[in-house]
Amino acid sequence: NNEWCNSIGGKTFPTINPTTGEKITDVQEGDRADIDAAVKAARKAFELGSEWRRMDASKRGALLFKLAELIDRDADYLSSLETLDNGRLKAATTVDMAAAAGVLR
Repeated sequence: NNEWCNSIGGKTFPTINPTTGEKITDVQEGDRADIDAAVKAARKAFELGSEWRRMDASKRGALLFKLAELIDRDADYLSSLETLDNGRLKAATTVDMAAAAGVLR
C-alpha cells in the first residue's frame, strides 16, 4: 500500500555492526501477521484495476528508471550502509548498487 509501517506486534531487534559488535539501530521485526499484511498489500497492488495496473507501461518504466537514478545518485551512501550493516567490502557493495540500478533499467 506504499506505506512504511511498524511491525504489528511492535517488536524490534538490533542490527549489529559485524566489525565492531556495536548496535547500529533497532529495526522492525516482522512475524506471521506482518508477512500476511505485506503479501495482502502486494497482491492488491497488482489486482486488475489497481493504480499500478492501470498505469501506462511507459509511465511504470519511467518510475523504475527514476528509482535507478536515485540509487545511482546515492550509491556511495547506500553502499556505505550495506558495508556497515553486513561487513562486506565497500568495493563489493558499490558494485551491488550499480547492479541494482542496472536491473531497474
